Formats: sequence, structure tokens, C-alpha cells
Amino acid sequence: MGADHSSKIVGTVWGLLVLNTLGSAGAQTIVPLPRSLIQMVTMGALVAAFTLALAVNLELRIRPSAYVSLLTLLLVTSVISSANLGSGFGALFRCARLALFVGTLWLLSRWWDGGLTFVRHHIRMYFAVLGSVAAGLVVSPGAALPDLYGGRLVGDLWPLTPPQIGQYAAVIIGLTVLLVLGRRTDRTSAAVVIVPSVILLALTHTRTATLGLLLGLALAIGSLILTSAAARRFFAWAVLCAAVAAVAFSSALQAWFLRGQSQENFSNLTGRAKVWDALLAAPRTTWQQLFGMGMGDKSFGGLPIDNSWLAVYHEQGLIGIALVAAIIIVLGGVALLRPPSLPRACAIFLISYCAIASYTETGLGDASPYLLHLALAASLLAAPAAATPLSTPEAPLRRISQWTRKSEVS
Repeated sequence: MGADHSSKIVGTVWGLLVLNTLGSAGAQTIVPLPRSLIQMVTMGALVAAFTLALAVNLELRIRPSAYVSLLTLLLVTSVISSANLGSGFGALFRCARLALFVGTLWLLSRWWDGGLTFVRHHIRMYFAVLGSVAAGLVVSPGAALPDLYGGRLVGDLWPLTPPQIGQYAAVIIGLTVLLVLGRRTDRTSAAVVIVPSVILLALTHTRTATLGLLLGLALAIGSLILTSAAARRFFAWAVLCAAVAAVAFSSALQAWFLRGQSQENFSNLTGRAKVWDALLAAPRTTWQQLFGMGMGDKSFGGLPIDNSWLAVYHEQGLIGIALVAAIIIVLGGVALLRPPSLPRACAIFLISYCAIASYTETGLGDASPYLLHLALAASLLAAPAAATPLSTPEAPLRRISQWTRKSEVS
């Protein structure tokens, strides 16, 4: 099988993983989509991703990966915690989904060589997802900005919540900004991605995504300051613009940030703190403390947990928390030990973003976009492969505007 053909299949597999992690719950769509149909599409995408990854890697060549190894241990913990069916048969289904997800990552690790190929796959796919959100906004603004979500932007063609849209927009904005600083694309092409993504992010009023974007970019660009004049100039201008905006638009920024909430509601994180306190106060056996209650829907008492660490504690116990913490620590430690480079900066951005978002979002303990972001970081931190058939040559650099045209054609 030719290298170009293999590269296209690998890109398709990555896109299918993105589709699988979009989830099946969200806002009401213009054309009602049964949840069973959405689940069929997302699970079918995962099965197809695993099948294609296996077909393109029949030799089962994999590269050592601390990240995927820790995910495998997390999978084992999830199976142990779910085996007693305390969370019902759905727990075993979620374990099977995580197993296919982890297995696909192992098969893709053959092409993890520290290059930017998977960054391009990531931006293309999430930009296509945001394109569907923008199309829904144009077709039916009322459905895209419903009162149910306080006028925040949702996906009305495919069910996506404001936090999901904010996350996807923030991630591709950050990665594209870093590509511009690394001179891997021109500013005009980058603007095609960044400008509409910033608008969609603003319409979601997602505080977590915004803070994750700003702090993640600050850390990523900071890692390039000593070696990149472009990074130093961008950082200086960003600080100046932020200071001016903070003074000139302080009231507007405060109103956007509060989203019309009272100070009391804001201080308890829109009710999240009450759920967290109840979860921590719930009685548990020693076994449940160590291994959790089994894989569930990331809720407690019928309310969303909205914290990755507490969700992992609830479902996979203290052992699960230790493994997730090890993932963040290992990836962060490897990133700090790598010499300054654009792939390292992208990895730092992704790791920082996921760590920040974990406080008010779930996803670090199950197949999710956050685990996919961290998988991308792991691929960027992988040591370049030797001159063996293990890795596919990186695709030629393309303008970002070409990515959009490819999405439209496909």
C-alpha cells in the first residue's frame, strides 16, 4: 500500500474518531434526529475507524506510547469497576467503546512521529463541524440561539451544546495561531479558520473554553519566546491589546462573562458545586472508593457532574484518578523536556487546555474529544522515527483555505 494512500486512510480514521466523540446528546435539531440514530452513526464511526486502522496496519506495528499505555490501564480499571453491573449493562457497552477507541489509537501510533500531520487532520475535521454549526445559524437563527440555553449558540443541524462548540472553536483557534507563528501557513489562510471560529466561540458564551484558549496559548507561545521572534512580537501585541480591551470594554466583557447570572449563582459555578458536594458526601465502600461505581453517563443524582476528576472518581475510583493524573503529568513532563519547537508548543497548548477544562467539563475518563486532544499531543511529542517503514512521510504543507475546499468537496 502506497504511502500517500496510507496517509489518506489515516486521516479518514482520525476524522471518524472525531465523529464518534461528538456525542449523542445536545440541543434540539431543526430536523428531529432520534438519539438511537445518532448513537448508531457515532458508534458506526468508531467501528469503521478501528476497521480501517487495522486494514492499513495489518502487520500490527505500533510505537511505544506512555499515553496509550496509561489509557489501556484506565480501560482495565473501567472493566473491573463495571463488571458487577452496578451501573447496568450500559457500563459494559461504554467499556467496549473505550476499548475500540484505545485500540484504534494503538494502531495509529505507527504514524506518530512528532510531525504536524495529525494537527492538520484535527483542524480540518473540527472546522468542518463548526461549519455545520454556522450553517445551522444561518438557516435557523432561532433554533441555533434558543432560550433554553439562555440564547447561547448550539448546533441545530447536529445536536451540539454550547460547551462543545466552544471547545472545538478554542482548540482550532489555538492550533492555527501556532501554525501561523511557526510559518506553516500564511495569515490570510489562517484568518479563514480563526475569524469565524472566534465569532462562534463568542456566541457560545463559554467561559471555560475562552480561559483555556487564552491560558493555553500564553503557555504555548511562552515556550517559543526564546527561539521565535514572531512569537515575541505576537506575545507583546497580545498583551497590549488585552490591556486596552480590559480598560475600554470592561463592562461589556464582564456582562459576557457573567451571562446574566447572579453573583451567588456564579460563585457556586452554576450549581455545579452543590452536585460536587453531594457526590463527595455519598457513602462508599472501600472497593467503590478504589475502583468506582462503574462507567456511567457522568451524572450523579440525575444531574451532570461537570468535573472530569470527580466523574473519574465516581466511575473509576481513586485508581482512575491516579491514572488520569499520570497521563497529564507524563505528557506535561515530556513536553517540558523537549527542546523548543512548534510541535512542542502545540502539545503544550493541548495539554494545558485539557487540564484547565477538566475543572468544569467531563471527558478525561472515557472516549471523548479531550482524550483525542491528548492523543494529538502525544503524537506531537513522539520522537521522530528512524528511516524505517514505521512512519508515513509528512504530507506537503497546504494552505488552510484548501482544507475548507476539501471539506466542501467531500
